[in-house]
Amino acid sequence: MIQIIFIAISLAMDCLAVAIAGGVGCRDNRLRLKYAFKIAAFFSLFQMIMPLIGYAAGYGFKNLISRFDHWIAFGLLAAIGIKMIYEGAKGAEEDKGKNIINNKTLLILSLATSIDALAVGISFGIMDISLLLSILMIGAFAFILSFIGFYLGNKAGRFFKGKIEIVGGVILILIGIKILIEHLFNFDFYFF
Repeated sequence: MIQIIFIAISLAMDCLAVAIAGGVGCRDNRLRLKYAFKIAAFFSLFQMIMPLIGYAAGYGFKNLISRFDHWIAFGLLAAIGIKMIYEGAKGAEEDKGKNIINNKTLLILSLATSIDALAVGISFGIMDISLLLSILMIGAFAFILSFIGFYLGNKAGRFFKGKIEIVGGVILILIGIKILIEHLFNFDFYFF
Protein backbone atom coordinates (compact mmCIF):
# COMPACT_ATOMS: atom_id res chain seq x y z
CA MET A 1 0.00 0.00 0.00
CA ILE A 2 2.82 2.44 0.85
CA GLN A 3 4.52 1.64 -2.45
CA ILE A 4 1.29 2.43 -4.33
CA ILE A 5 0.89 5.73 -2.45
CA PHE A 6 4.43 6.82 -3.33
CA ILE A 7 3.89 5.86 -6.98
CA ALA A 8 0.59 7.80 -7.04
CA ILE A 9 2.14 10.90 -5.46
CA SER A 10 5.14 10.88 -7.78
CA LEU A 11 2.94 10.52 -10.86
CA ALA A 12 0.73 13.39 -9.68
CA MET A 13 3.60 15.88 -9.26
CA ASP A 14 3.62 16.91 -12.93
CA CYS A 15 -0.17 17.27 -12.79
CA LEU A 16 0.18 19.51 -9.75
CA ALA A 17 2.70 21.79 -11.45
CA VAL A 18 0.67 22.05 -14.67
CA ALA A 19 -2.53 22.70 -12.69
CA ILE A 20 -0.75 25.55 -10.88
CA ALA A 21 0.17 27.01 -14.27
CA GLY A 22 -3.47 26.67 -15.36
CA GLY A 23 -4.75 28.39 -12.23
CA VAL A 24 -2.36 31.29 -12.73
CA GLY A 25 -4.26 32.57 -15.75
CA CYS A 26 -7.81 32.08 -14.47
CA ARG A 27 -9.28 35.54 -13.95
CA ASP A 28 -12.95 34.64 -13.58
CA ASN A 29 -13.61 33.76 -9.93
CA ARG A 30 -17.12 32.59 -10.81
CA LEU A 31 -15.67 29.79 -12.97
CA ARG A 32 -12.74 28.90 -10.70
CA LEU A 33 -14.46 25.87 -9.15
CA LYS A 34 -15.59 24.63 -12.58
CA TYR A 35 -12.10 24.97 -14.06
CA ALA A 36 -10.41 23.39 -11.04
CA PHE A 37 -12.75 20.41 -11.30
CA LYS A 38 -12.27 20.17 -15.07
CA ILE A 39 -8.47 20.14 -14.99
CA ALA A 40 -8.47 17.68 -12.07
CA ALA A 41 -10.92 15.39 -13.88
CA PHE A 42 -8.89 15.39 -17.12
CA PHE A 43 -5.59 14.73 -15.35
CA SER A 44 -6.93 12.00 -13.05
CA LEU A 45 -8.72 10.24 -15.90
CA PHE A 46 -5.54 10.10 -18.00
CA GLN A 47 -3.47 9.09 -14.97
CA MET A 48 -5.85 6.15 -14.52
CA ILE A 49 -6.16 5.15 -18.19
CA MET A 50 -2.47 5.24 -19.13
CA PRO A 51 -1.34 2.60 -16.58
CA LEU A 52 -4.13 0.35 -17.84
CA ILE A 53 -2.88 0.76 -21.40
CA GLY A 54 0.66 0.09 -20.24
CA TYR A 55 -0.42 -2.97 -18.30
CA ALA A 56 -2.33 -4.33 -21.29
CA ALA A 57 0.40 -3.56 -23.80
CA GLY A 58 3.13 -5.44 -21.98
CA TYR A 59 6.87 -5.39 -22.35
CA GLY A 60 7.17 -5.09 -26.13
CA PHE A 61 5.46 -1.71 -26.03
CA LYS A 62 7.81 -0.51 -23.27
CA ASN A 63 10.85 -0.82 -25.51
CA LEU A 64 9.08 1.02 -28.33
CA ILE A 65 7.64 3.92 -26.30
CA SER A 66 10.62 4.40 -23.97
CA ARG A 67 12.77 5.51 -26.92
CA PHE A 68 10.74 8.66 -27.57
CA ASP A 69 8.12 9.21 -24.82
CA HIS A 70 10.24 11.88 -23.14
CA TRP A 71 10.57 13.80 -26.41
CA ILE A 72 6.79 13.77 -26.90
CA ALA A 73 6.15 15.03 -23.36
CA PHE A 74 8.85 17.70 -23.71
CA GLY A 75 7.53 18.87 -27.09
CA LEU A 76 3.93 19.14 -25.94
CA LEU A 77 4.75 20.96 -22.71
CA ALA A 78 7.27 23.28 -24.37
CA ALA A 79 4.83 24.21 -27.15
CA ILE A 80 2.06 25.11 -24.71
CA GLY A 81 4.54 26.89 -22.42
CA ILE A 82 5.89 28.97 -25.30
CA LYS A 83 2.34 29.87 -26.32
CA MET A 84 1.57 31.01 -22.76
CA ILE A 85 4.76 33.09 -22.60
CA TYR A 86 3.97 34.68 -25.95
CA GLU A 87 0.41 35.54 -24.92
CA GLY A 88 1.58 36.86 -21.55
CA ALA A 89 4.24 39.04 -23.18
CA LYS A 90 1.75 40.24 -25.79
CA GLY A 91 -0.40 41.55 -22.95
CA ALA A 92 -3.74 40.42 -24.34
CA GLU A 93 -6.61 41.19 -21.99
CA GLU A 94 -8.74 38.11 -22.59
CA ASP A 95 -9.00 35.47 -19.90
CA LYS A 96 -5.86 33.43 -20.43
CA GLY A 97 -7.04 30.79 -17.94
CA LYS A 98 -9.55 29.69 -20.55
CA ASN A 99 -6.73 29.03 -23.04
CA ILE A 100 -5.23 26.29 -20.90
CA ILE A 101 -8.62 24.96 -19.77
CA ASN A 102 -10.08 24.37 -23.22
CA ASN A 103 -10.64 20.71 -24.11
CA LYS A 104 -7.98 20.49 -26.83
CA THR A 105 -5.23 21.94 -24.65
CA LEU A 106 -6.29 19.83 -21.67
CA LEU A 107 -6.13 16.67 -23.77
CA ILE A 108 -2.57 17.52 -24.83
CA LEU A 109 -1.51 18.41 -21.28
CA SER A 110 -3.19 15.29 -19.88
CA LEU A 111 -1.33 13.12 -22.35
CA ALA A 112 1.99 14.86 -21.70
CA THR A 113 1.69 14.53 -17.91
CA SER A 114 0.57 10.89 -18.03
CA ILE A 115 3.24 9.32 -20.24
CA ASP A 116 5.15 8.23 -17.13
CA ALA A 117 1.97 6.52 -15.92
CA LEU A 118 2.05 4.40 -19.07
CA ALA A 119 5.50 3.08 -18.13
CA VAL A 120 4.35 2.48 -14.56
CA GLY A 121 1.46 0.43 -15.91
CA ILE A 122 3.91 -1.80 -17.75
CA SER A 123 5.75 -2.42 -14.47
CA PHE A 124 2.48 -3.32 -12.75
CA GLY A 125 2.46 -6.49 -14.84
CA ILE A 126 5.47 -7.86 -12.98
CA MET A 127 4.67 -6.46 -9.53
CA ASP A 128 2.53 -8.34 -7.06
CA ILE A 129 0.03 -5.53 -6.41
CA SER A 130 -3.66 -4.92 -6.92
CA LEU A 131 -4.12 -3.25 -10.30
CA LEU A 132 -7.55 -1.83 -9.41
CA LEU A 133 -6.37 -0.35 -6.12
CA SER A 134 -3.28 1.11 -7.82
CA ILE A 135 -5.31 2.76 -10.57
CA LEU A 136 -7.81 4.21 -8.09
CA MET A 137 -5.04 5.59 -5.85
CA ILE A 138 -3.22 7.13 -8.82
CA GLY A 139 -6.44 8.76 -10.01
CA ALA A 140 -7.36 10.03 -6.54
CA PHE A 141 -3.96 11.64 -5.91
CA ALA A 142 -3.90 13.17 -9.40
CA PHE A 143 -7.38 14.63 -8.87
CA ILE A 144 -6.71 16.02 -5.40
CA LEU A 145 -3.31 17.52 -6.20
CA SER A 146 -4.49 18.98 -9.52
CA PHE A 147 -7.53 20.55 -7.86
CA ILE A 148 -5.40 22.05 -5.08
CA GLY A 149 -2.74 23.13 -7.60
CA PHE A 150 -5.27 25.03 -9.68
CA TYR A 151 -6.40 26.96 -6.61
CA LEU A 152 -2.80 27.69 -5.58
CA GLY A 153 -2.03 28.99 -9.08
CA ASN A 154 -5.19 31.06 -9.08
CA LYS A 155 -4.26 32.68 -5.77
CA ALA A 156 -0.76 33.44 -7.08
CA GLY A 157 -2.22 34.87 -10.31
CA ARG A 158 -4.55 37.20 -8.42
CA PHE A 159 -1.79 38.23 -6.03
CA PHE A 160 0.79 39.02 -8.71
CA LYS A 161 -1.60 39.99 -11.54
CA GLY A 162 -0.05 41.32 -14.76
CA LYS A 163 2.43 39.04 -16.50
CA ILE A 164 2.05 35.95 -14.31
CA GLU A 165 1.11 33.91 -17.42
CA ILE A 166 4.77 34.08 -18.40
CA VAL A 167 5.63 32.30 -15.15
CA GLY A 168 3.05 29.61 -15.93
CA GLY A 169 4.58 29.09 -19.37
CA VAL A 170 8.07 28.85 -17.91
CA ILE A 171 6.81 26.24 -15.41
CA LEU A 172 5.45 24.09 -18.25
CA ILE A 173 8.73 24.32 -20.16
CA LEU A 174 10.69 23.43 -17.01
CA ILE A 175 8.50 20.37 -16.46
CA GLY A 176 9.23 19.31 -20.05
CA ILE A 177 12.96 19.80 -19.51
CA LYS A 178 12.75 17.83 -16.25
CA ILE A 179 11.11 14.90 -18.04
CA LEU A 180 13.72 15.05 -20.79
CA ILE A 181 16.65 15.08 -18.34
CA GLU A 182 15.15 12.26 -16.25
CA HIS A 183 14.84 10.01 -19.28
CA LEU A 184 18.01 10.94 -21.13
CA PHE A 185 20.30 10.78 -18.10
CA ASN A 186 18.33 8.37 -15.89
CA PHE A 187 18.20 11.05 -13.18
CA ASP A 188 15.26 11.70 -10.85
CA PHE A 189 14.17 15.12 -9.60
CA TYR A 190 12.30 14.75 -6.34
CA PHE A 191 11.75 18.44 -5.73
CA PHE A 192 9.89 19.41 -8.92
